[in-house]
Amino acid sequence: MVVGVSIPALAGLAAADYLVEHIDVDPIGHVSAHGVPSLAPFSEGRPRPHTRLYGAPGSDLTVLVGELFVPVGPSEAYADGILAWAEEAGIEEVTLLAGVPYPHAPEEHAVYYVATDEYRERRLSDTDVQALGGGFLDGAHGELLSRTAEGSAPPTGALVTPSHPPGPDLEAALLFVGALEGIYGLTVDAGELERLSADVRRHYEEMAKRLEAMTEGSATMEGRDLPEDRA
Repeated sequence: MVVGVSIPALAGLAAADYLVEHIDVDPIGHVSAHGVPSLAPFSEGRPRPHTRLYGAPGSDLTVLVGELFVPVGPSEAYADGILAWAEEAGIEEVTLLAGVPYPHAPEEHAVYYVATDEYRERRLSDTDVQALGGGFLDGAHGELLSRTAEGSAPPTGALVTPSHPPGPDLEAALLFVGALEGIYGLTVDAGELERLSADVRRHYEEMAKRLEAMTEGSATMEGRDLPEDRA
């Protein structure tokens, strides 16, 4: 089961949502949990569950798209809901998509993993995805990884890439889609996501240029010898 939930920068959610729009999947269920804040997303006037599950016909691939932002406090209840559904559905492993805003160099824009040995041997041994050096994950990701470390959840791996809030960080989402293609043998047309990512990048570059021009203009005004107000 591939899990993309709503956290700052939205990279994992964007990747999971793109996946269900561009591969052959059908809606197969949803997750709800007591004590978790409510959210009612809608499209074309129709409400839909905030955490939806999709299955690929003829495959054991399941994708969870979670549009609800879950604070750290209710993460335990949210993880309970996900794992209850996973147990009922016979899910054998969980892949988390975690775009995390942490300091990084430009060459570190890549996908790394935090995973149990069983998950790593099953899914990552034939890939070039490298282990993330150290740190911690909180929220739903941290809760699910804690459960698998304790042996109370299926083998779980988090795919982690540095991301840039507020998002959506579509460049990070592209990295996730590429990693999932290699891990699960998928074929995904990423052309639309690449175009959207380029549009977002241009938008922020133009904003940065305008801000720089405004700052330079302000500095020029401050340096002028203006006449005194003699009124």
